[in-house]
Amino acid sequence: MAGGFGTRLRPLTMSIPKPMVPVANKPMMHHIVDLLKHHGITNMVSVLYFQPEHITDYFKDGAGHGISMEYITAEADFGTAGAVKNAQEKLGERFIIISGDVLTDFDISAAVKFHTDNKALATIVLTRVAQPLQYGIVMTDASGRITRFLEKPSWGEVFSDTINTGIYILEPEVLDLIPAKTEFDFSKDLFPLMLRNELPLFGYVANGYWKDIGNLTEYQLAHADVLAGNVKLQLPGEACENSFCGGHLDLHPTANLDGLVVLGDNVQIGADAYVANCVLGNNVSIGAGSKLIGAVVWDGTTIGNNAELSNDVICNNVVIGNGATIQDNVIVAEECVIGDGARLLSNIKLWPRKIVESDAVVTRSLVREERWSRELFTDARISGLSNIDLTPDFGAKFGAALGTALGAGALVVASRDADDVSRMMKRSITAGLMSVGVSVSDLQTTSIPQTRQEMNSGKYAAGFHVRRSPKHAEQADVVLFGKDGRDIPISSTKSIERYYYGEDIRRAAPASVGRLSFPERSTGMYVDRVLSMIDRELITQRRFHLLVDYSFGLAVSVLPQILGELNVRSLSMNNYMDATRSADPLKASLDESASIMQSLGYELGIKIDPGAERLVLIDERGISYTSQRLLTMITKLFVDTHVDREPYVIAVPVQATQEIEMVAAGHDIEVRRIRSSHGGMMEATRDENVLFVGGTRGGFIFPEFLSASDGMFTVCRILEMIARTGYVISDLDRTLPKRHLVQRGVACPWEAKGTVMRRAMEHSEGKQRLLVDGVKIFDGSATVLLVPDREEALFNITSEADTSEKAQRELERYVALVSNWRDGN
Repeated sequence: MAGGFGTRLRPLTMSIPKPMVPVANKPMMHHIVDLLKHHGITNMVSVLYFQPEHITDYFKDGAGHGISMEYITAEADFGTAGAVKNAQEKLGERFIIISGDVLTDFDISAAVKFHTDNKALATIVLTRVAQPLQYGIVMTDASGRITRFLEKPSWGEVFSDTINTGIYILEPEVLDLIPAKTEFDFSKDLFPLMLRNELPLFGYVANGYWKDIGNLTEYQLAHADVLAGNVKLQLPGEACENSFCGGHLDLHPTANLDGLVVLGDNVQIGADAYVANCVLGNNVSIGAGSKLIGAVVWDGTTIGNNAELSNDVICNNVVIGNGATIQDNVIVAEECVIGDGARLLSNIKLWPRKIVESDAVVTRSLVREERWSRELFTDARISGLSNIDLTPDFGAKFGAALGTALGAGALVVASRDADDVSRMMKRSITAGLMSVGVSVSDLQTTSIPQTRQEMNSGKYAAGFHVRRSPKHAEQADVVLFGKDGRDIPISSTKSIERYYYGEDIRRAAPASVGRLSFPERSTGMYVDRVLSMIDRELITQRRFHLLVDYSFGLAVSVLPQILGELNVRSLSMNNYMDATRSADPLKASLDESASIMQSLGYELGIKIDPGAERLVLIDERGISYTSQRLLTMITKLFVDTHVDREPYVIAVPVQATQEIEMVAAGHDIEVRRIRSSHGGMMEATRDENVLFVGGTRGGFIFPEFLSASDGMFTVCRILEMIARTGYVISDLDRTLPKRHLVQRGVACPWEAKGTVMRRAMEHSEGKQRLLVDGVKIFDGSATVLLVPDREEALFNITSEADTSEKAQRELERYVALVSNWRDGN
């Protein structure tokens, strides 16, 4: 498989495809060819796509490398399996699929023997990694038969540290399952199809080295592993003391080679030069007195006298002047010129053919900063330090990448909170969108629920909202919406990232620049929509007395108008927008609200979060409820007011207590457990049988109104359900079943999380368990949920039981188990 773009390896891949990027002076694909030859595999077919001529010119028919090489050039991007389908006529016997851009020394022969011994139709070669989050998780039974796939899982879905390496052994009849000229992927389509049809699909856990060189950091780490002897490769050149030297080496007698050094042909190293743990390509010249440590230098580069390089990558035909200093982790693309005495500070990149003048100090990349070295998105959100990571130039670049992914002529809706950084970032993203011919409809200071509701009109290709982070005041978030108003899907985020990293921005002609408009009726239309979805007369007649804490947030611009239309007498707190004072309502003190409730005798208090998505409920006694208890009470209200809609489904996170099943008992209702994220909640609404989605963080979804949490509509729905049932919130709390919940986070390094999940799976084998988001184990009346924390080096344990004592006992037992698994015991 040799069609990779290598977008995240840029600028290394500006003029060559990813499989041809050199590792220790050989293209990555050459190392794969060496591995296959070592195991007796000499008939090869390369599937090409991006810049194929570099590969065909290097390998030709393969005779010069002791193999036979044929080529198939993909007509379009039909996915991994679709690309191999194009080569079906050349694959009449058992064959192995392997990427041309990984580094591995796996025992391929042992994997093939496993495949034949098990009479498999397909075998996936697996390996164990410390942090499996970015890979496809594969689960097998004791015989190696595959039982489950999880492509690009969340931490709660990392049920193992065993991952798909992209190396497959297939029988030729498997190709008949792949449709021709159709986008079809091995891990997302073919293997799940085989699993559903109970075809013999196996996983072989290989020992040895494997690395997916997916970004510049991994590229440098791969070289560090090569030089440390962690991977078995056929290094070019002849062994010369502790190094590998090519032909015609010109090494001055006073020059010093330290550690393992790999030298290409025609290398010149001057007097008193010091070269330690480096790779130097063909025709490289190092001047007298220069010092190189951990550097990777490609062919044809000249480094002057007394220069210093540390842990850098220097591409082909670069000229580095006398006395130049290049600090750690600098990437210099081909044909750059760095003048005498110039200084390049750490962690920057120079794109091809850049010129740095003599004595200049370069403090940032000449094309882009590299804060986003691994990925832009966390789910559908980009987060970073305000005006440090998220800057106007980042916003313009990101907007252009988003617009390029959507295509010229698209229309995007934009909104923000009241923060000044949010205003700045929204304007810069808007500018980037317009520059590529995408028009923007700017809702200005508007909540996320209103923005999602606006997208129900169907006229927008995407949307975004910028806000101060509700968790970290010094950070900002950019939240992306797909055309249906839900969070943007992962497939779309990957497309945006490709344009962002790849610099492949298609600017519009001046006459085709996007337009900016400001809809006038969006708030009015939102209010009308809310009022049309509830029983206005019922609520109006009830004459509620309500305390509303707006948390200095966005609901203050809309909710008072709605409550006025419903004849609700409300007392408002914190009822003006001030992003500097807003705080997460689930953590903020509720003492002031409780005091007012008690003194004024109001029947209900609501604290709505600054983004108008979530809320906290306060009863007439001034008691506020945890989000778990609130979910139970809202579920009870919904169940009792929707008896006429049965049968139907309600969806709640796996973290929710068993109180939900108790409330639904006796009704024709399915309780469906889902991932504990807003994305998981929104995904549940795709099933039209789901009438209610309850969250464990104060957010609720009523799909008939919106496929996402909307705190303002939730307030109205609660009032309607209370008016219809006559319930008093405090009475609900007293009468509803109550389970006891205790939680603790156990310190767990990121690299140990996958191992702990695998041990949790082994421990729970044969027990009643639920595998949705983490591992939930049922033990009599108690349950224990084990889930890795998504943001911190923690493993979260939640124990639930009928009594607090039993819940605490189970918690302590699993804290000890997780600690042992973490420590390898």
